[in-house]
This record gives sequence, structure tokens and C-alpha cells, in this order.
Amino acid sequence: MKSMIAIDRVLMSCSCILLLVTGFGGIAAGQSPAADVAIKGYDTVAYFKIGKALKGNESFAFQWHDMTWYFETKENRDLFAASPEKYAPQYDGYCVWALTEERKAKTDPEVWKIVDGKLYLNCSKSAYEKWSKDIPGNIKKADANWLKLSGKN
Repeated sequence: MKSMIAIDRVLMSCSCILLLVTGFGGIAAGQSPAADVAIKGYDTVAYFKIGKALKGNESFAFQWHDMTWYFETKENRDLFAASPEKYAPQYDGYCVWALTEERKAKTDPEVWKIVDGKLYLNCSKSAYEKWSKDIPGNIKKADANWLKLSGKN
């Protein structure tokens, strides 16, 4: 009986190692899982270059801030890699309006605005409308709340 339990444990250990090596090879090799894709795979440089929200391509990926960023072109990826702070959305891509209410919310990359050279995303059109009523004041509130919520104060 003891030998059967020992054999089962060895087989289970081998199975776990096999899964890690084969089934999750991308993660084991240092690639981020899909949950860590920044702004739902949209190309953050495209907002600045052509004024549109465009989906990126997995072929043009870049790792930054513990997230994988996708870009429509190699040129966009290289621009981001050279200066990510210039192109990355504020608040790690969380909704600017939600932050005025001291909470984090995932965004809709199609609802955005560039203000003073910075990209701000919102979680919905209604959130954008509320935020738009006092953009400078709401950015100030969001900045202060982000310091609290992100632990960067």
C-alpha cells in the first residue's frame, strides 16, 4: 500500500512538471499570461500618432510594468519601448472617472482622450461624460486618489 502511494506521488509530481513544461511553456519562458495584456491589447501609440483606438498585434509585443503591450506596427512598438511613460495611459490604464470616486475600474479602450499630452481612459461613455464636465478638476482628484490606491504615496 505504501509503495502505491509513493508511486502515485511520483507520477503526480511528474505530471505537474510535464504540464509546466508543455502546457504552460509560454508562462514558464517568462511571457505574461493573457490576463496581463495591457489595455485589452490596444496599441497605445496609435492614440497619439493617428488619433484612433486600434487593436495591437501579438507579433509586436513589449513587456513593461508587469504587462504585455501590443502594437499595430513594429515602429509603434519601438516608439513605446524607447519612451513608455510618454505613451502609456495614466493610472496603469484604469478608468480616470472611477479614480475620482476612489476606486479602480477596468477601461474600455474605445473611450479615451489625450489631455496635455497624456492618455486618459474611461470605463464607459457615461463615465467619460461625467469626467468631461470638469477635466482639470477630475484629473487632480484622480491623481490624488491614484497615489492612495496604488500605494505610491
